[in-house]
Amino acid sequence: MDTAEAVALIRDAVGQGVDVGSWADLGAGTGTFTQALHELLPAGSRIYAIDRDAAAIARVKHWASEHAPDVVARVADFTKPTDIRGLSLPSLDGMLLANSLHFVRDATAVLARLVNLVRPGGRVVLVEYDRRGASRWVPYPIPIAALPSLASQTGLAQPSVVATRPSEYQGILYVALARKPGTSQL
Repeated sequence: MDTAEAVALIRDAVGQGVDVGSWADLGAGTGTFTQALHELLPAGSRIYAIDRDAAAIARVKHWASEHAPDVVARVADFTKPTDIRGLSLPSLDGMLLANSLHFVRDATAVLARLVNLVRPGGRVVLVEYDRRGASRWVPYPIPIAALPSLASQTGLAQPSVVATRPSEYQGILYVALARKPGTSQL
């Protein structure tokens, strides 16, 4: 997937006309969705690109140094509390987990902890697969049918699927948006 495809996929979940704010791309990899966030968010927004792969983060840092000085790329494992806590992230306006939560055995516990980083009314955007069996590339798929339970167990409001497209590999790629309950400023 290239950046233009990623932009089109997450546009409705990120929202249009949002205020300048802070977002995190957790499990950012080499930055395709970080770049998409950069295109969608207003100038002056801060994006934290987090991944445990140092080589991938080096690529994000290189891109950011040339195109996006408001992108902060860090090597950390978002599934471990100590890694994220050490980054001193602000209260986030939004969080994106694109093709990353399906690598987490206990997605509910990890997401519940991560939701605490999002301000009331903030957005949590998931890009995941439906109608796909477990595999080495998607060891713990999160089907659409599991979203209401995942949201309620992690402190999020009822999620909505805002985009889908056939996966190039198997099943359907979907984008889900859930908000953290509270006053919304987005």
